[in-house]
Amino acid sequence: MKRPLVPVALCYAAGLLLAAAFQPPLLLLFAVAFALLGAAVSVPQARVWLLGAVLVVAGWTNLVTRTAVISPVDLRQLLGDSAAYVTVRGTLKDTPNLRIFVRDEQESFRTIAQLHVTSLNHSTNWQPAAGHIVVTTIGELPEHFFAGQNVEITGVLARPPPPLARGLFDYRTHLARQGIYYQLRADSTNAWVVAGSALTELPFTDRFLRWAKQTLARGLPVQDEALELRWAMTLGWKTALTNEVSEPFMRSGTMHIFAISGLHIALIAGILVSLLRVMQVSRTWCGLILIPLLWFYTAATGWQSSAIRSTIMMTVIIGGWALRRPSDLLNSLAAAAFVILLWEPQQLFQASFQLSFFVVLSIALFLPPLEKLRDRLLEIDPLLPAELLPRWQRSLRWGLRLLLTSFVTSLAAWLGSLPLTAYYFHLFSPVTLLANVLIVPLSALALMSSLGSLICGAWWPWATELFNHSGWFWMTAMIKVSHTATKLPGAFFYVSPPSLATIGCYYAVLVGVLSGWLVARARRGWAVAGLVCLCVALGWRWQDARTEVQLTVLPLNGGHSVFANLPGGKEDWVLDCGNTNAVEFVMKPFLRAQGVNRLPRLALTHGDLRHVGGAEGFSELFQVGEVITSPARFRSPAYRRIIAALGDSPRNHRTLNRGDELGPWSVLHPAADDTFTQADDAALVLLGNFHRVRVLLLSDLGRSGQEALMNRYEDLRADIVVTGLPAQSEPICNPLLELIQPHVVIVADTEFPATERAKPALRQRIDALGIPVIYTRTNGAVTLKIRPKGWKLESPAGGWLAGQDNYAGP
Repeated sequence: MKRPLVPVALCYAAGLLLAAAFQPPLLLLFAVAFALLGAAVSVPQARVWLLGAVLVVAGWTNLVTRTAVISPVDLRQLLGDSAAYVTVRGTLKDTPNLRIFVRDEQESFRTIAQLHVTSLNHSTNWQPAAGHIVVTTIGELPEHFFAGQNVEITGVLARPPPPLARGLFDYRTHLARQGIYYQLRADSTNAWVVAGSALTELPFTDRFLRWAKQTLARGLPVQDEALELRWAMTLGWKTALTNEVSEPFMRSGTMHIFAISGLHIALIAGILVSLLRVMQVSRTWCGLILIPLLWFYTAATGWQSSAIRSTIMMTVIIGGWALRRPSDLLNSLAAAAFVILLWEPQQLFQASFQLSFFVVLSIALFLPPLEKLRDRLLEIDPLLPAELLPRWQRSLRWGLRLLLTSFVTSLAAWLGSLPLTAYYFHLFSPVTLLANVLIVPLSALALMSSLGSLICGAWWPWATELFNHSGWFWMTAMIKVSHTATKLPGAFFYVSPPSLATIGCYYAVLVGVLSGWLVARARRGWAVAGLVCLCVALGWRWQDARTEVQLTVLPLNGGHSVFANLPGGKEDWVLDCGNTNAVEFVMKPFLRAQGVNRLPRLALTHGDLRHVGGAEGFSELFQVGEVITSPARFRSPAYRRIIAALGDSPRNHRTLNRGDELGPWSVLHPAADDTFTQADDAALVLLGNFHRVRVLLLSDLGRSGQEALMNRYEDLRADIVVTGLPAQSEPICNPLLELIQPHVVIVADTEFPATERAKPALRQRIDALGIPVIYTRTNGAVTLKIRPKGWKLESPAGGWLAGQDNYAGP
């Protein structure tokens, strides 16, 4: 067999996928594994197939063993899904990591650490406990808290929160893939104390990082962004990668240069091999020297998962090269994947693992045919010796060859990462092709300068400073290129994530075409027929989905927003956007996950700061085409400032009164001559009609506003009604409910502040009427999907909350 480790890795990965879907008892899995192994030994004729089955069951068993609750003192056994104020005792797995958040040009600090728990104090007594938790603390911890230190921490221990809405980052699943099921929130650094005898000597990794940071800063006048990004690129120092700094690199598709990953390890290996070969060191000795050095670098930078993964892969490749074994990148890739997944099976489900391996796979398959095309373009007369060409032609050919090689490598990597980038980061970045052609060579020069600085250290200070200035220059150039690339027309777009089926079809076609399997003469007809069927199925699915209307109700810590996603995107609305925090941490990531780059309309229902306080930044962020307000006047300074700003651009501002219509929406309240003492009573009320399904949006309409609405309309029937919580009265009184006759009521309440929680009296009153009610405090954001044949309400996880039986949607 030409590549024996490829089926081995595929069978083992199939077992991990089965384990993610089904988790039978461990004893059953072990019994099946040993039975299959015995059959493989006893039945030589079926040994290959039986060994494949053994690998599948081995992967299945490995992952179930890592995730099953086995110990009686497992935290999942002790706490379940409840939250508790506790003191935990344990050992720090890593040195706490400081994160910086920039908001309104003000920096705030938060420390994140992982703790191996050995015991906890729930009330008055300590009890044994086992498990890993993540600890988040406001502020910066003192330096004596480092990896290996035994500590006691007091705070609220609970399951990590699920995502508020579909498309937002799922922190709970992200931690679970690392074997972490609980999060401890500590109010301040005072909640931390050293338990027992304190360790005084920093771990080797911390000492190395401190020395390396000082060395890389030697001779530079200030600690600026370029220096901090050199720390991030060379040492894996994450503190520098704030959202503001990272965003241009994310948009240009060059964020990978700041992870200790395959690119770093390959560059370091290439530099060291070149130096050793110049010194005429043999292949065998190169391998013996290089592999320990790469593992030293991985250890010195904190044993990051991406670094371990890349070093394993490079160890396999260098080992084969040093032993003069025939090289096969696909077989080496499969070997590295198998070793990594044996060590940590959960990595299969992590974005970094998937991106790394699909990018390398794409390069391995796509680069050879592209290099042949490149050589054909640069081909010269075979009878003409290259030495007879003019020097300028040889220099030009060398430069073109280098440029084309860089471009085809960037193209192959881009094709390999395309659907995963859209799925995890909601980005489609054509500019990546250009940006990586420039930034990868610049990053190689910056990394070479940093390595030169670390090698020279204090031995040759003048050389160290020279390398540091050189590295600073190349990093500054990278920052400029990244910022410039994202400003080009069509550089990037935010897109909604593709389905898993779409991703699977994409990679199946990509691998089949690039490997030549699909384009082989014997399979060409079947391949074309299959592709036609696939295109028809995808086209039918797209045509079926394009008639769907989606309305998402998002709770926003005291306010709420409604995003109306209508077919075509030209009539999309957002009703209220929340305050500045809600815009930054909820609305921005949520709308980007829906593929929103520009928003046609933003409606401001009333002057409550918790509903509209972030409107100015929101309008700039999403280039809002038109802002809609009611004729009512509010005392809110923020609302008045927004209205005054809109006065400078009247084309972007529209006032809607009772009786006006805009697209599928009708304005029911307020009228131009209405006067109310409470701002909530003048909230904008809209009625939408989609495929004969009526949706009534009440905002935070107070009792006086409800009375005005009932006096003006005899028929307010609606299938779904959405209401917030007015400040001075209860929402949606019983007479109004009788007039609306809804099938479902959505109450947009929130956990914080406490005044924005639906009160028990409200719950009892609506329950007494027999109307189904959904509370966003309990369910998170609620999405209403409407199609010509019916409608349904979904939770963020896609669970069914309510709907009509004849809804026919995915």
